[in-house]
Amino acid sequence: MTPAALLEALVATPSVSGQEARIADQVSTWVEGWGARVQRQGHNVWFSVGSGPRRLLVNSHLDTVPPCAGWTLEPHAPVWREGRLYGLGSNDAKGCVASMLLTARALLENRGALEGKGEIVFAFTAEEETGGAGLGTVLSTLGPLDAAVVGEPTSLKPCTAQRGMLLLRCVAHGRSAHVAHAHAAEAENAIHVAARDISTLAELRFPAHPLLGEARAQVTQIQGGLARNQVPDRCEFFVDLRTTPAMDHSAVANQISGALRSEVKVHSARYLPKATGDGEPIVRAAVAAAGGASTVGSSTTSDWAFLGNLPAVKVGPGDTLRSHRPDEYLALVELEAGMAFYQRLIHGYFAEVARG
Repeated sequence: MTPAALLEALVATPSVSGQEARIADQVSTWVEGWGARVQRQGHNVWFSVGSGPRRLLVNSHLDTVPPCAGWTLEPHAPVWREGRLYGLGSNDAKGCVASMLLTARALLENRGALEGKGEIVFAFTAEEETGGAGLGTVLSTLGPLDAAVVGEPTSLKPCTAQRGMLLLRCVAHGRSAHVAHAHAAEAENAIHVAARDISTLAELRFPAHPLLGEARAQVTQIQGGLARNQVPDRCEFFVDLRTTPAMDHSAVANQISGALRSEVKVHSARYLPKATGDGEPIVRAAVAAAGGASTVGSSTTSDWAFLGNLPAVKVGPGDTLRSHRPDEYLALVELEAGMAFYQRLIHGYFAEVARG
């Protein structure tokens, strides 16, 4: 199967988060046909190539978001136009999956290339887009790991810092009254309390990160009031703060709580910010594989968030700005470049660790 045909087959198989059974079956069948022993849990598929003292995780996700409005093409009917494959997931992240699968196939065809140097654990996982039963649920089953490559569209630029996500649920409290008596001392409009707190949030600043820049709190949802003629005694709003590696989620939540009148509770803090030092072998290998390109930061979250302190880079073919948009595509030249990049990165990583 050619690289173009493999990518087309992946994109032609719908795999919205939670519905990855068919594509997991397909990947398993291919890999078993190439001679690897596939393991599976739910819709997560993994297998190993090579042997040796170091174990490298190579991971990307099988799922996609649902198709958004604005598509001019059928999202699940991939079509090639001028060297580009259009279809849902082609860029995020089936281009990475295809490049990694083809890299695995090449390694399986030349098993002696890495024997004794190291083991690569290829894992193609589910529900990355929803944070569900994906990499985080199978990580402990994969065994000890020394480093990781997370496949996301970065234009093959090595990403060594990734934002986290801190979600806060805030509730402003007031005192109800008839609107006609809103001027009375016993009345207090909770929406007005929330509005002042939201203005305070807009002015909060946090230390900038060299690759990610500054972080700013964003209010994304707000709800308050029961009737048009009643002073509201409650107003709820949600805050989304995309954190940097220098920010501790608990400390930031406490800082925000101290700055607001509203009650502040952590709604979600499990997507932690990540960073890997330039001196790590996986970073040196990724930079070399990219021809000496500078490392970059990423504002989007990924399964890297679940890897704890494991040294990792996020890198893959495609452009992050095409993700979750109508008429998503990946160019064939990007796919071919991704295959070559991952092969250089894998061999380079084991060469780096061998040098100590």
